[in-house]
Amino acid sequence: MARLHLFDLDGTLLHGTSAPVEISRQLGLEAETIELDRAIAAGRIEPPEYAARVYTLWAELTDAHVTAAFDGAPWLARIRDVWAEIRGSGDYCAVVSLSPSFFVERLLDWGAHEAFGSRFPAVPFAEPVDPAGVLTAAAKVTIADRLCEQFGVGRADCVAYGDSISDRDLFGAVPVSVAVNADGHLAGLATYSYTGQDLWDAYELTRGAR
Repeated sequence: MARLHLFDLDGTLLHGTSAPVEISRQLGLEAETIELDRAIAAGRIEPPEYAARVYTLWAELTDAHVTAAFDGAPWLARIRDVWAEIRGSGDYCAVVSLSPSFFVERLLDWGAHEAFGSRFPAVPFAEPVDPAGVLTAAAKVTIADRLCEQFGVGRADCVAYGDSISDRDLFGAVPVSVAVNADGHLAGLATYSYTGQDLWDAYELTRGAR
């Protein structure tokens, strides 16, 4: 039976940072966004408020800024190698993140079968962000179920990779999970734990768990 590997982005594929912080860095606004990251991690704000506030910060954002943020971000090593291996073995891989879709979807070019993020308007912004399109932790499970149907697998065939409170629901819904450079919110939930900067090493932990 094929397996579906579900990857978080912020703090998981990106080491020690988030897509919004990397985007804001291009505008000289990383400190403001780091504070928003702390607020959402602590539960002081919810994803729709977070999205509205970064949208306001990004009034001058251009596609060139997004490209520079993506290209310069501290990605884990061997992401593309892992996804090529997953594809080559007949399995599936997807990224599901609360970060903006215009950043997350760039990972399709790296070999992800699917990539989902919070729906933001196209850059540069000419319309507001719709709170209904902002993803939540619970939405990750909904998307995982939809992907299972698309690829003809079940939850029992899923592997989740994540690092924080936004991954708790998904970790609770699938049988195999890897906490990647994780905080305390995933303590006791993950099947495996990995600390480091090479995705292949995290992926290898799951290869015998079929």
